[in-house]
Amino acid sequence: MQHEARSVLRDVFGYAEFRGGQADAVDAVLGGRDALVLLPTGAGKSLCYQVPAIALARAGRGMTIIVSPLIALMNDQVSALVGRGVAAAALHSQLDEDERRAVIGRLVRGELALLYVSPERAVLDGFHRLLARTPLALVAIDEAHCVSQWGHDFRPEYLQLGALRRLTDAPTIALTATATPRVMAEIARSLGLRAPATITGNFARPNLAFSVHHVRDDATRLATTIAALDRAGLRTRHGDGRGIVYCATRKTTERVAGELAAAGFAAGHYHAGRTGFARDRAQRAFAAGRTRVLVATSAFGMGIDYPDVRAIVHYQAPGSLEAYYQEAGRAGRDGLPGACVLLFGRGDLETQRRLIDRANAHAEDALVEIERYANAATCRQQLLCAHFTGTADHPACERCDACTGSIAEITVPVIELLAAPAQQVILDAVAALGRSIGKVNLARALRGSQSKAMAAHGLLHLPQHGALRDASEESIVASIEALVRDRKLVRRGKKFPTIALPNASRPSRPARAATRPARTGGGGSIAIELDVYRKRMARQLRWKSYMVFQRGAIVAIDRARPTTKAELARIPGLGPAKIERFGDDILELVRRYTTSSLR
Repeated sequence: MQHEARSVLRDVFGYAEFRGGQADAVDAVLGGRDALVLLPTGAGKSLCYQVPAIALARAGRGMTIIVSPLIALMNDQVSALVGRGVAAAALHSQLDEDERRAVIGRLVRGELALLYVSPERAVLDGFHRLLARTPLALVAIDEAHCVSQWGHDFRPEYLQLGALRRLTDAPTIALTATATPRVMAEIARSLGLRAPATITGNFARPNLAFSVHHVRDDATRLATTIAALDRAGLRTRHGDGRGIVYCATRKTTERVAGELAAAGFAAGHYHAGRTGFARDRAQRAFAAGRTRVLVATSAFGMGIDYPDVRAIVHYQAPGSLEAYYQEAGRAGRDGLPGACVLLFGRGDLETQRRLIDRANAHAEDALVEIERYANAATCRQQLLCAHFTGTADHPACERCDACTGSIAEITVPVIELLAAPAQQVILDAVAALGRSIGKVNLARALRGSQSKAMAAHGLLHLPQHGALRDASEESIVASIEALVRDRKLVRRGKKFPTIALPNASRPSRPARAATRPARTGGGGSIAIELDVYRKRMARQLRWKSYMVFQRGAIVAIDRARPTTKAELARIPGLGPAKIERFGDDILELVRRYTTSSLR
């Protein structure tokens, strides 16, 4: 069976080798043993049960049940598996009656290799009767820390999942990214695991730079957040990478998103108080890159998998180190550098105390751990790794603020607003222009820029051109934002916002061109063309972009320039199902790009 598992890894998922910890977990359950798996966020926990599930189904051993706490997470994994040619489905409350019956029919007929269910459904007697009608090969409990009252995301339904053990002799695998040794022991006990193989991965993330900033007020929090996002290159509306800002409350989430938008970021917000439609729209905009920064509560949580998150900012401290490391670990999943910034003020702990369940006696202990982490002067990664593994033999990361000696370093710029006469110059310039204008271009014109953009926007002959040459661009932009807040200027447009006088007439919109010039590969990097293609296919298939193929595959294709499907099969992360579906298009795109670049 181990040989079959490696064939599945290669043929279905397109990987030549397992990553750290995965092989041990797969070998354990294929050998009939229970397994308890602790792998950090981004380490590929899902393959630990998906690979053996497919291998066992191919061998005629039956179906695998996966208990997962989020519908969005179930749907994403099912879509990705179906895209790879795997017989997978989910049973949850958002299915209509026809869809539910269709899934149950496939279950009873033995047509499924994997079935995802919620913990609430997994403990129902009616569901147990259904399972009795089909052989079970494996039971997987994802996000298993939810079973523990010592954990950061306790869910009472998880306590009843031990009942699944009484239905089958098949092995059980329990997986989590955030569990201390105490929580691991409680998971094994509550789920009735029998002498489980315990697999603990390497929690070090060498590409992530952790830092803590002690803040006194909201102005400092916002300035520090903006500085962190700026360092990650996220202020421009277009470009590579994205960022997430986590806040403790819904109200703070909305306020911070508004302030970041006012500062020029393409920012959206996400929290559980929004309608399902609004949350879905916010997440789709973030996934598609229309917003590069998402401000969210912890509701934007499990199953979030974007490879190119360059910065995670915790605007307020979370309730535990487990929650912090799970959320911060969403940065840099593509292996490129990522920044994980925690803003900490004494009031943060009081905010968390108001939010926590007072009946949870362990919550205060978790807050003590967060405070200890925030006040530490030793390597941040060492502290985090030790928290989860219970051992102290972890090397220093050489990247965090403690390792680099920058804990006390002041990195937040102080941006002062211009005095009233200078603000009047801004208003006079907008009036003289007679139309709306982007605030950055206006600021640069007032400082006397002679760039081509100034000529293109007709700003070189503005009477106020160069009138504020002694002011910084940041101060002028901040003063423009202050004038907007004071309603002396107004903002127009959403995708490309501009500013104008409140009573200025709107310019008529130019007629849209009848046709667009076609993109050709020779106009830029082949990686850009591949990214455009996968986004187009994702829209057609209603997938996320990474489900078509991941950014690592794009880089590998750009480097290898394959000309046949045999060569394409050597690209990590594709696999036969993806090559069958997208291979001809990819090869044609490579051929077209290569030909046009030689002309």
